[in-house]
Amino acid sequence: MTHDVETVDTGSRRVTRRVIVETTPPEIFALLADPHRHGELDGSGTVRDAVSGPYRVALGDRFSLNMRQLGIPYRITSTVVEYEEDRLLAWRHPVGHVWRWELEPDPRGTVVTETFDYSTTLAAPMFELSGRPARNARGIEETLRHLRARFDGHGA
Repeated sequence: MTHDVETVDTGSRRVTRRVIVETTPPEIFALLADPHRHGELDGSGTVRDAVSGPYRVALGDRFSLNMRQLGIPYRITSTVVEYEEDRLLAWRHPVGHVWRWELEPDPRGTVVTETFDYSTTLAAPMFELSGRPARNARGIEETLRHLRARFDGHGA
């Protein structure tokens, strides 16, 4: 069964996409809550290796990832700012933007919503000038496709 990635309006300066994945929220949450596995899903092509931090994050935890964007390598340390087991996980980058994942049980599996929330950063105008919201939208869509393909036909 194929479920298209859909655009969701969650307000100004938020890029949000949603998809239905044919598995349970705990299976998806286990993958999201382990920063050492983020490269398995990354649809943007920016996540690299050399992850440091816990294998299962909790509220307030920090983790670091090697990244590469526009050909430039860098390392980012994020802090978990929202956490509800099997339902919600969000981390804030040092610049202030937040990546948020929401999971809702559904008869078809799990409704997965990913949001790039840059309403929380003073760098928002710079993000817009550089085209980051559109690039991140494409990355989110590909990430959700990877997630869906990973679990297609397995689980709920």
